[in-house]
Amino acid sequence: MKLSVTLYSRDDCHLCGEAKALLDSLREEFPHELSVVNIDESPGLKELFGERVPVIETGPYEVSAPIDEQTLRMYLGAARDKMTSMTEQQAKYQAAKRERNKNFSRGDGAGLWISRHYILVVNIFLFLYVGVPFLAPVLMKAGATQAAKPIYSVYSLACHQLGFRSWYLFGEQPAYPRAAAGVEGLETYGEATGQNEEDLLAARRFVGNEQVGYKVAFCERDVAIYAGMLAFGLVWALWHKRIPALPFWAWIVIGMAPIGIDGFSQLLSQIPGWSFWSYRESTPFLRTLTGGIFGVTTAWFGFPVLKETFDDTRYSLEKKLAHIRSRDEDSQS
Repeated sequence: MKLSVTLYSRDDCHLCGEAKALLDSLREEFPHELSVVNIDESPGLKELFGERVPVIETGPYEVSAPIDEQTLRMYLGAARDKMTSMTEQQAKYQAAKRERNKNFSRGDGAGLWISRHYILVVNIFLFLYVGVPFLAPVLMKAGATQAAKPIYSVYSLACHQLGFRSWYLFGEQPAYPRAAAGVEGLETYGEATGQNEEDLLAARRFVGNEQVGYKVAFCERDVAIYAGMLAFGLVWALWHKRIPALPFWAWIVIGMAPIGIDGFSQLLSQIPGWSFWSYRESTPFLRTLTGGIFGVTTAWFGFPVLKETFDDTRYSLEKKLAHIRSRDEDSQS
């Protein structure tokens, strides 16, 4: 069985020619099929290999310049030994994999496109995810209640939608906090709606009216979280090469601690008969501030991870595409 060897080369590279000649001289001892890929024809491969060419890849092994006969013989021998020691099942798997690698499928094309445009894809998702909840009050105002109800229903699976912790559109105020929040200058939820502020089920079901306006389908904190993620996503799209990754500890301390303190101190203080401290209700400002910080830092921590993952996918698929193009060009010549 012949080894499958790929030589990554580039234009005007005398070392690449020497590497190919070295491979040819070892062909009798190590029978192999050689594919030569020019990295200058693929920006992704240029970024991956840079000045390391020539690079010889066979099986799981890779050797880069400078390449001498002893080193290459060792790698080719290791690849041959590994191939020889493969079980029948492994051999079938590798054969199927090589067969798949002969063609660039639609799935490969979709994966390559997404890996190249993941920032756009994620930002569009975030824009829609945080934007659709604002469509619900717009539809309510327009009288299209049947169109608005599904939005409230779907987003209720991810958010509590309590009326006193939500934003309102087309009303007298942007928010109607509980009296316990102590926000000056705003009419309280109880005063505006006439409802009992301790009735959580009623507050969840309340979507608004012509006087107070109509509730956004996401609460104040969730709006801030996903808007913060989107804001960072737009910054990342413009300057991601200049932005360092956020350390995990910074995400915990700066991003999670404030929202955790604000949210859990509120929650624990309101458990009937189990109050650790005096009853407190967070304000729209604090929910927005802590949610926004959490959203920005989560995106800051997450986008570099996504970049690394999609870069690996992109490099792999671009190598496959370049290999197939090189093979097709060789077959036509």
